[in-house]
Amino acid sequence: MGIAELLSKVDGSGEFGVWLGRLDGVPVFVHEAERPHYSASTMKLPVAMAMMRKVEAGELALDRPVTVHNDFASAAGGRFGVNPDEDEAPATWSRMGEQVPLGWLATEMITRSSNLATDLVLEQVGADAAHAVLAGSTLASSPEPASKIQRGIDDTAAQRAGISNLMSPAGLAGVLVAVGNQDGAAGDYLRDLLAGNQWNGEIPAKLPAGTRVEHKNGWDTRIRHDGGIVRPSDADPFVLVVCTTSDLPDSEAQQLIASIALEAWNHRHDLEAVR
Repeated sequence: MGIAELLSKVDGSGEFGVWLGRLDGVPVFVHEAERPHYSASTMKLPVAMAMMRKVEAGELALDRPVTVHNDFASAAGGRFGVNPDEDEAPATWSRMGEQVPLGWLATEMITRSSNLATDLVLEQVGADAAHAVLAGSTLASSPEPASKIQRGIDDTAAQRAGISNLMSPAGLAGVLVAVGNQDGAAGDYLRDLLAGNQWNGEIPAKLPAGTRVEHKNGWDTRIRHDGGIVRPSDADPFVLVVCTTSDLPDSEAQQLIASIALEAWNHRHDLEAVR
């Protein structure tokens, strides 16, 4: 079943976007790829990229001690905290009041998708720097970019004020292409973080065991996204992003993404033949 047919079966139940291409950044299949969705945790990849830019510039260090706390400046003014009931990564919470290395927080942010760790890293990096990475990674094939990073996770006052984080499939593909082509230790570090993702219910789910997938997913009410670099042992790597905002049960949204990834995998030797 081709990707277009998979998408046709969920037509009318929400918004679905796909970007598929190789690491040169040229798409071979797109569907509503420029339409932005609420980013959920996909914004954590540009945050990590901005962190590594500051590390390379000598402004930050991965061993920099950061005190774990849950009180942050809101993008709308005032203060906010992360909701612990909506954070599925407990390790950062267990270190409350302690100092931990910035690199440890980055690992929790990407591999476990910790919301608290994300806001702690973002506090060190700055939302403007994370957005600059996202905007600077815009693909040549994209028009005016719609993706934005403007606030931390659980900044409800900012959300009420219309200050949101947005991600289009093409926007996430752009940062994945940038990471996939990044030379040096910083590129290796980011790719290894993504490969260590422990939430693998979407792109990797139907691929052969042991396939390296460098990916970052995100989920929230009605939201299920995943974007990654798939590295077959017998073909060139490819980039796939699927964003869904829909009324599908969450497990069905995951299955849709996994099925799209399998279809791309089955065409890995001739990716342009995907339909």
